[in-house]
Amino acid sequence: MISFLIRLALCLASLLPAAGWSAPVRWASDGTSNVPYLFHDPADQSRMAGFENDIVTELGRRIGRDTEFVQNDWDGLIPGLQRGFYEMVIDGIEMTPEHMEALDFSKPYYVTSERIVVRRDQAGLDSFERLGGHTIGTLKDTLAERMLRERADVTLRTYDEESNVFADLRDGRLDAVLIDGPIALYYGEADPMLRLVGPPVGQLSYGIAFRKGANVLLRQKMDAAIESMVRDGSLHRILARWNLWTPEMAEWTGDHAEPAISPDEWTRYLNAIRKSQGMKARMERYVGFLPLIFRGALMTLAVSACAMCLAVLLGMILALLRRYGPGWAGLLAGLYIEVVRGTPLLIQILFIFYGLPAIGVRLSPFVAGVLGLGLNYAAYEAENYRAGLQSVARGQMEAATALNMTHTQALRYVVVPQAFRVVVPVMTNDFISLLKDSSLVSIITLTELSQTYVRLSSTYFDYFGTGLMVGAAYLLLGLPFVRLAKMAERRLAVSERRSVRN
Repeated sequence: MISFLIRLALCLASLLPAAGWSAPVRWASDGTSNVPYLFHDPADQSRMAGFENDIVTELGRRIGRDTEFVQNDWDGLIPGLQRGFYEMVIDGIEMTPEHMEALDFSKPYYVTSERIVVRRDQAGLDSFERLGGHTIGTLKDTLAERMLRERADVTLRTYDEESNVFADLRDGRLDAVLIDGPIALYYGEADPMLRLVGPPVGQLSYGIAFRKGANVLLRQKMDAAIESMVRDGSLHRILARWNLWTPEMAEWTGDHAEPAISPDEWTRYLNAIRKSQGMKARMERYVGFLPLIFRGALMTLAVSACAMCLAVLLGMILALLRRYGPGWAGLLAGLYIEVVRGTPLLIQILFIFYGLPAIGVRLSPFVAGVLGLGLNYAAYEAENYRAGLQSVARGQMEAATALNMTHTQALRYVVVPQAFRVVVPVMTNDFISLLKDSSLVSIITLTELSQTYVRLSSTYFDYFGTGLMVGAAYLLLGLPFVRLAKMAERRLAVSERRSVRN
């Protein structure tokens, strides 16, 4: 029966290519804080929106393949592409000489310029030349950053996320923002406190990024699809719906037609943002956040609990090796502890997820996150357990061996239980710290609590209320373990007093 099922499966697999089936094109972007490229629709958080999302959908239709979106943090997009986690990246990546040397690009699908954004009550900073003597913000690794760095009379501040740039502008920490046209429109013009000023500055092109020398056929198909979208006006219609058809695009494509296309997506976005204003609307929005925060909390708890189990087990082994193992084993354990404690946790997580594939070890984001946190905290747990083992009098081991216990039995039944009582409070503190450090796994595509916070706060420009909700979620996750630790301490103290009386 089993052999028949295997043959049937192989037969069906052989028929799939003949039936025209092909795997979906996996493409990556950072949909956390990425309006209007790709983002969670403010009116429906389960729906992905954005002009790049519409372009990818149309490109997939034209080449006859489904598309599959892969969420990744901006800093991890290109490393993930180079490790083969997905075929292409579409996230407003500028086609600069440096980028084109490291990556292959499709034909441009969007051409734009830099724009200046200021507060509504500001005047005078209406051209690139007039920015001198002021503090200007922009995103890192962009044309705007390179242009501003060439000016010695400008105080430059760079950011990882668009929402943070405009938050500092609204709060008066910046005098102006120089940023890509689409971002300036959706974060600047859509905000009643901000406005766009001055003429466009410079010019840049966005292209689909591919791993160097890989997926050549797919890139050629995408080039042909982009050209066909330009010819038949599909690209024009998509961008017009997002209010992103500009003179630069008309000049680049040669499409100077003015079809009556209403900016439906732009209007929809503005309405969704405005509906979220007012106390009642804000409370309703916070209630809508609860399922997302709950899912993020479950992921945080799952990663943290699995990592802590690994840390406790490995930490105990390392401590026993250092304390009671042979010399060479104690030396290796000590070396591991010093190396892990001497390098940042962030680097370790990135190395496990992006570095290990270079030697053929590919791990899922969840497994990589658990390993990164667990292996890191094991070094600290090992030192805690070693201190606990040292607190047990040597006479305890001697007494146990005098009762005909083996060395292993003495450790298991006499020494380790007494050491465990000493380290229980420290273990609890470490687990709470691990809960908070689990936020670092967001860089390898896991959507836990901190990633949920960034996503929600950047969508609605609400860092205060959303921050309180996510902070409360972290607190509620940690409190039960504090209570459990206190209960364990009391039970251990009672059992210790009973053993002393006996």
